[in-house]
Formats: sequence, structure tokens, C-alpha cells
Amino acid sequence: MLSLLRIENFALIDQLELEFGAGLNVLTGETGAGKSIILDAIDAVLGGKVSSRVIRTGTTRAMVEATFSCNSALAATLSEQEIDLIEDNSIIISREIAVTTTNIRSRSRVNGILVNRQVMSGLRERLVEITAQGQTVQVGQSAQVRDWLDMYGGDSLMQQRQLVAFDFAEYQKARILLEKRRTSERDRLQQLDLLTYQVQELKAANLSEPDELEKLLQERERLNHVVELQQMSYKVYQALYQNDDETPAAADLLGDSEATLSDMVEYDTQLQPLLDMVRDAQATLAEVARQINTYGESLEADPQRLEEVEERIQELKPICRKYGPTLTEVITYYQRIQGELAQLNDSDQSIESLEQQEKACLEKLTQVCQELTRLRRSTAIALEAELIRELKPLAMEKVKFQVEIVPTSPTAAGADKITFLFSPNPGEPLQPLTEIASGGEMSRFLLALKACFSQADDSATLVFDEIDVGVSGRVAQAIAEKLHQLGQTSQVLCVTHQPLVAAMADRHFRVDKQVITTAQSHKTNNGHPEQRTVVRVTTLDNLNKRREELAQLAGGKSAQEAMAFAESLLTQAADHRQKK
Repeated sequence: MLSLLRIENFALIDQLELEFGAGLNVLTGETGAGKSIILDAIDAVLGGKVSSRVIRTGTTRAMVEATFSCNSALAATLSEQEIDLIEDNSIIISREIAVTTTNIRSRSRVNGILVNRQVMSGLRERLVEITAQGQTVQVGQSAQVRDWLDMYGGDSLMQQRQLVAFDFAEYQKARILLEKRRTSERDRLQQLDLLTYQVQELKAANLSEPDELEKLLQERERLNHVVELQQMSYKVYQALYQNDDETPAAADLLGDSEATLSDMVEYDTQLQPLLDMVRDAQATLAEVARQINTYGESLEADPQRLEEVEERIQELKPICRKYGPTLTEVITYYQRIQGELAQLNDSDQSIESLEQQEKACLEKLTQVCQELTRLRRSTAIALEAELIRELKPLAMEKVKFQVEIVPTSPTAAGADKITFLFSPNPGEPLQPLTEIASGGEMSRFLLALKACFSQADDSATLVFDEIDVGVSGRVAQAIAEKLHQLGQTSQVLCVTHQPLVAAMADRHFRVDKQVITTAQSHKTNNGHPEQRTVVRVTTLDNLNKRREELAQLAGGKSAQEAMAFAESLLTQAADHRQKK
């Protein structure tokens, strides 16, 4: 139950403190007086969306604080979040909204502890339910209608829905795993084809020596220049050892040098090392001459071998361009893909086993969805009967109502599409509620729906924002009595323009706008203090004040007839309470 609401610098409210009580709390006032601002503040403190417009002009910070009484379920929720209760077992929720030059910031606290939006959302569901005639969109949403039906079904239905959510998650995991495996299988087969081809191609190339291509290129050069090499080797041989013309060869010159040095050693033995070096040079030169001569004589033109070398080079070069660029890198790549190919051929879990796993999960999901549907159909019958009972006193004696449940593909919330079907008049077929209900009929339907829910959960404060718009007379009286009935089990907060509804209030507040001049106001150009508009709320805690307000609602002024009508409304409301 909402016991206290403090508002500061919120829209047209500078400072406001409201104490609400049990039963039916009613806010009245002229159109535009600011009643909806108070409901907006309640929505904001419980995590609703806000913009910079909610901050009072001339200020940079707004604050809303709401105090709720706590029950065991709320205490358990707070305990899960490691939030302690205050001394009187109350919950104090506050939200500070600040605007900067670039953005808007807000902070929410529960009993002084900073909390995030997710925690606030969980608390909001337990603390307040706001209902307005504009909820037609929600009534037309299958997901919202489904949630309402499940909520009405109670713990057994909600537990079954949790089973569905769990099994749906397991099915999703199995389905995603299978799809990934199928995708990986396609990739595996494609990669397998590619690597198989590459291994076969590289195997056929018969790669063994990393420097084979370099050797072949050298051999090709030698075979292409056999005649030139023969000629040059013979020329070297002549220059070193035996020249055909009169020019002495290097060996002849070294022989002459050796003879001269031998004579010189006869006179000076210190030259012996030089003589030894010349003799070594002679031996080396003779060996070089012999080898070059042998090389030249061994050279032969071999067209067949040259053709073989060319073919091998033409085979290896494309391989290097494709897998290399060097033959060493090609061989390394060949060894690596052989290992990858072996891994691809050794696949893990088969697609068949994953398909069986997905099928089993789907079968289990289908079973729990079927049980959830069964529970929903049973719940729907009970809701239909109770809702019709709640609607009949609201001047809808001939109404027909049905919860339509149509099978759909399984989801985390089951396999049902749920629609509220409605027929307010005899002889008219059932049609979707949002397509056929008038504004007044939708108001009464929402009120009856909340009455059904209040039997299952009386912990939340029920807020009704002008739900009685568009109705009058007997219907307005029926709505007033239904709101009072709800107030017997739940706290009800209602914004209304109906004197019939206001007369039923256990606690009555009048909201109006006032123009004030404060000490902080700036002076205008003509020197007069600046005036500001503020929202003020008066608690009508005595009979005369209530009578005057009801007269204003009924007749627009405190005329004798209006006052008499107001008096009759209060008397009628008192009689109604005594009967209850």
C-alpha cells in the first residue's frame, strides 16, 4: 500500500506531500488542474520513462519519493537484492532526476540503496498497477492478454509456464547446436573437398628436396650452354697449363719462377719459404688444370635430359605460385594440410545424433506446452465466468465474453495465441474486444478485469486514471460501487470527474492550480514580481468540504441544487457502505 508520496520540482509541482490511506482514494479537480501529474510522478518513481520536461522550469533537479507498506513477498524480494527493511517495515523508493546541458540523468534508490532499472521493474509489478481507458492497445496485444490470463491462473499455471520457458530454452540450444553442426558440416565437406584435391595435387608433384627447383634451374643453364662451357674450359686449361700458341702458360711461368728461386736459395736460404709456396702453387695449378680439362671432356649435349628438366621446372613453378612462393614453403604447407585432412575425416558428434536430440527436446516442449494450454483453457473458463459476474453489476447484464485460445508455434511463453472476445448486446456475435467495445465499455471491462485479479493478489495498489470518462448515470454509479468494492481488498487510487465516484471515496483529495509569488521570483520588466503556477492538493477531511467539491463536480458552482445533490450522493455512499 502507498502511504506517503513526496514530490519536488516535478512539472508544475514545486513541493507536495500526500498521505494516502487504505480503501478508495480519489483525486478530483477541474480538467488541467494537475491530477495526472501526480500519477505521472508515481509512474516516474517506479522506473517509468521521463524526459527533461518533468523538471520544473527554472530548476535542474526533480525528486519523487514514495513510501509503501511491506508484506512478506516484498520483504523476500528485497532480501534477494540485499536491501534491508527500515524500522517500521516500510519501503521508501526515491528517484532523483537531473538535467545537464547535454542529457538527463536519474538515480533510483530503495531504502537508500542504489538500484538498477531491472530491480525497479520487479518491484513495480508488486507495488502498483496503473489502469487507464487508453489501455485499448494493451488489450489488443496477445502477449499482454496471455500474461493476464496466466496471472489469473495462479501459481500452478505460472509454474507450468516456467517449465515451458526452461524446455523452450533447451530446445533452442539443441536447434542452434544442430544448425551450427549442419553449417559446420557443409563447411567441413567443402574444406574436405578442397584439401583432398590439394593433397592429391601435391602428392602427385612428388616433393622431397626443398632446393630441387634451384638445382634444376642450374642444370638447365648448364645443358643450354654445353658448347660454350666446353670452349671456355679448354681456354682455361690452355691458360693454366698447356697453351697451343707461343704464349707461355701459367704452369710454364711458375716453372721458370721455381728455377730462379732455387738458384737464389743457393745463396740465401731465407728464400726457401717462398720457393715452397711457388712449388705448392704449381701443384694446385696442375690440379685445377686437370679438373677443368676433365670437366670439359665430360660435357655432352643431352637434349632428352634438357627436356626432362624443363618439364619438371614447369611442373614445380605453378605449384610454388599456388602454395609457395618457395618450394620449402610448399612442402611445409603440404605437411600441414595432411594433418588437417586427417582431422576433418575424424568428425565428432554426428548430425543424426543431434537431430535425435532436437527431436526429443521438441517432443518434450510440445508436451509441456500442451499441459500449459490445458491449464489455460481451464483458467479461461473460470475467468470468463467471473468476469461476466463482475460486468453484470456495471450495467452490462447481457454481455458475453470468451477467451479464445488458438494454437501457434511454441515459444518461451507456450504455444497459444490468446484473444479476448466480447459481445455487449444480445444477438451480436463475439468479436475481438478492441474492435467492438466503446470507450465506456472498455472502461468497465478493465475495471472488472482488475476486480478479478484483486481476488488473486491484493498486495498492489490499483491506480485508475479517469477510467470513468464517457459514462454517466447508472453506469457511473455501478463503477463507483465497483471501485469501492475493490477498495475493500486493495488500496485504490482513482482520478475522476464523476461526483458519483468521488462520493464513494474513503479519502478525498482536491487538486487545483494556483498562481503564487515567491521570494525567489525574479522581477518582470515592469518591476512587478514574477508569478508562477503551482499545483496544490487539499485533503477534504470534513463533510462540508467534500459536499462543496461534489457540488462543484455536479453543477460547476455551489448552487442550492448542486449542494442538495452532493448531500444525496454522500448519503447514498454512506448507505452503500453500511450494506456492505
